[in-house]
Amino acid sequence: MREYPLVGGPVEVRGALDLERTPAGVMPRRLPAWTKEQYQDPSVYGGTVMPSGVRLVFRTEARVLEFEVLTSTGQLDGDPEPRPTGMLDLTVDGVLVGRQRAPLGNVMRMAGPEAEQRLIPGKPATARFAGLPAGMKDVELWLPQQTPTELVALRADGEVLAPLPDGRPRWVHHGSSISHCLEADGPTGTWPVVAASIGGVEVTNLSEPGNAMLDPYVARTIRDLPADLISLKTGVNIVGLATFRLRTFGPAVHGFLDTIRDGHPDTPLLVISPVSCPALEDRPGPTTMSPDGRITALGDPADLARGALSLQVVRDELARIVAARQAHDPHLHHLDGRDLLGPADVDDLPDGLHPSAAAYRRMGERFAAHAFAADGPFRARPRTRPAE
Repeated sequence: MREYPLVGGPVEVRGALDLERTPAGVMPRRLPAWTKEQYQDPSVYGGTVMPSGVRLVFRTEARVLEFEVLTSTGQLDGDPEPRPTGMLDLTVDGVLVGRQRAPLGNVMRMAGPEAEQRLIPGKPATARFAGLPAGMKDVELWLPQQTPTELVALRADGEVLAPLPDGRPRWVHHGSSISHCLEADGPTGTWPVVAASIGGVEVTNLSEPGNAMLDPYVARTIRDLPADLISLKTGVNIVGLATFRLRTFGPAVHGFLDTIRDGHPDTPLLVISPVSCPALEDRPGPTTMSPDGRITALGDPADLARGALSLQVVRDELARIVAARQAHDPHLHHLDGRDLLGPADVDDLPDGLHPSAAAYRRMGERFAAHAFAADGPFRARPRTRPAE
């Protein structure tokens, strides 16, 4: 087995905009390094190092591949086992050929969800994929979407080459945990990856679990990225944390879209409103988890008349904003999130908010059927910028 470098060699890390050096190797991060100066909440950093949509891409003749990684997961003091580390998915020529659980590494112990963390250090471990098809092939290793994963080494029993230029259109998506898809059955089961596979596009997922707040640094990141297709799914975190009122929500949406348009004036841009969430449909946040593990809204419905936000208020405002902007922006589109997961699907929300693994796949299929249809906003188009 020969070892190949993960930085500065033939392997490309796609879906990450930063590679942080660590004592073990490199940590992919889905936002650029400069954004770290613009937020204080550690949950933002924690979400960006969860590598949803991040994959290693290369060509090889190898029949056996070994990936050495160091994962980091959490464990409450009262739980008998750490949280699952998630899956490593291996595709060959676009087809899933291997899936195995990522090895356990570092464990962050804590007394409760908001308590101080205590590191139980782990060691890098190896995931081995054998029996791969013979001949030269395109390989992608998808990292577990819910688990920060440091890349340590790649070993192969055959030559590893750089991937060929990818001529597929580039799709950049930003959303909440419902787009990050922690509960998916694996990294290729997240709804953006399912949709991208059906639509024949390459996706970069900039979703932030719990933190899709129309942050200006995210808009600037999207503005500066090569993109042929862009989508923004927004609303549920804003309602769930009661971070905006109607007065401030609209201007924030306009500002986010304006910034994206500074770099992508003619790129198809799809604004997606929230999927169904019974607790927040007609009641404002903030939210909490009830004893049965389901989300509950704490806001007063009477406050809606004074400018508080529910999901329905957000949907109406997003539809209004897009309709008004379409008069001078014909490449801007709107999708009601309930077309992806609506009232008939709420039994597939185990905690009342996040879809099940099967529902995530269904969302991807429904998105593709809408967005990539012959008359859809993301209908087939060539890449507008050359591969870098």
